[in-house]
Amino acid sequence: MSESSDWEIPPQAQPKPADWPFDLDRALSAVLGLRATVPADAYTAGTLGTERAGNGVLIREDGVVLTIGYLITEADSVWLNTNDGRAVPGHVMAYDQETGFGLVQALARLKLPPLPLGRSASAQPGDRVIVAGAGGRPHALNARIAAKQEFAGYWEYLLDEAIFTVPAHPNWGGTAVIDGEGALIALGSLHLQQGGEGNERDHLNMTVPIDLLPPILDDLLTLGRPNHPPRPWLGLYATEIDDKVVVAGLASGAPARRAGLKTGDIVLAVAGEEIADLASLYRKVWRRGAAGVEVPMVVFRGGRTLDLEVRSADRTQFLKSPSLH
Repeated sequence: MSESSDWEIPPQAQPKPADWPFDLDRALSAVLGLRATVPADAYTAGTLGTERAGNGVLIREDGVVLTIGYLITEADSVWLNTNDGRAVPGHVMAYDQETGFGLVQALARLKLPPLPLGRSASAQPGDRVIVAGAGGRPHALNARIAAKQEFAGYWEYLLDEAIFTVPAHPNWGGTAVIDGEGALIALGSLHLQQGGEGNERDHLNMTVPIDLLPPILDDLLTLGRPNHPPRPWLGLYATEIDDKVVVAGLASGAPARRAGLKTGDIVLAVAGEEIADLASLYRKVWRRGAAGVEVPMVVFRGGRTLDLEVRSADRTQFLKSPSLH
């Protein structure tokens, strides 16, 4: 993604104050630019890079900024940029692997109004929304909710009801999805392509619904994580091919690799239950108990069916903890 000064949303696609029943510029001022640096020896440096950039949303007057967790995972330096050109240092407070949310504390006064939290449960397909990146109206996009449905990510990530918006925002990470009342109802996570007629493909954003935040917010603010045992993590990257769940990659030193899984394995069953898709794989693993539990798996490899035992782990134990300031 280019620097924010190098691009703008086309004027006809930008929101106009007259079209929304709230103070548009005040709401957009709560969306900040975010830049993070990560040590070269961090566990996620190879997959997510050491220089990460996106957006964050001020959600509290005391300087707490909500962002998407992959931007700040293992970061040792974070800077927040306001629409009026100020740069403010930040400290990583928390990131939650289950929801994908992350929190940053601004280390200087932002002097900006926070964006209120709305209710994503009330949002419906077809609703008009604004998808806003840092930089005010030139970086905000008139959009609509295309769908609310389950989303399973290849990195052992699952949302029961993600919110998908169209058209896609070009700088989607940590964008604010703002409803017709001027409230935050979701946070941008991914850019996806969806098959259309012929060679045409629709571009859309997968966003994380804000209703997942209030139940864990106090824990994230005080503990840096949700106050419950971590889910079992295998460290495999999986995809669906021809109605089969296939191992597409393995995280370095992670439980799946240590147990002997290989790229190309087809996952047939977990604990005696057949696997139909990515979502069923994750749910069956997580039902085994907390991180550290044994996960019996059946895989198909090279014409043979193999039984493997994977001792799961806590994913966060592989990551660098936020440094104290």
